[in-house]
Amino acid sequence: MKAFSRTDRIGTELRRELAQLLRDQVRDPRLANITVHEVRVTRDLAHAKVFFTCFESDEINPLQQGLKSKTQERLLNGRLAGFLRHALAQTVQLRTIPQLHFVFDESIGYGERLSTLIDQAVATASTEQELQP
Repeated sequence: MKAFSRTDRIGTELRRELAQLLRDQVRDPRLANITVHEVRVTRDLAHAKVFFTCFESDEINPLQQGLKSKTQERLLNGRLAGFLRHALAQTVQLRTIPQLHFVFDESIGYGERLSTLIDQAVATASTEQELQP
């Protein structure tokens, strides 16, 4: 039995090609810091969910980050999705290229928040142990 299914291999290839296309061919400054994390392809290869994140500087508050991610999601699911699909058709050897659906991946931010909470809990636990006789 194969270690990875065909859809996993195609998703990995699409992720690699999309990252390269976003880096080299898309000239929109609003999409400059986008990182493609994962591409999940349906079994019939008709649709692909592209999970992305935008890494920004620390001075942006979470509300602005959420607003920015919605703007980027609208941009990517608009005409740019068609451009990227066409560009993928020229580079990837598949009979049909799946329709691309971009989804903002919130798992990175969620993990950072959890890590901060854990660090705070450890810090308060260590200070409480120091105060006890």
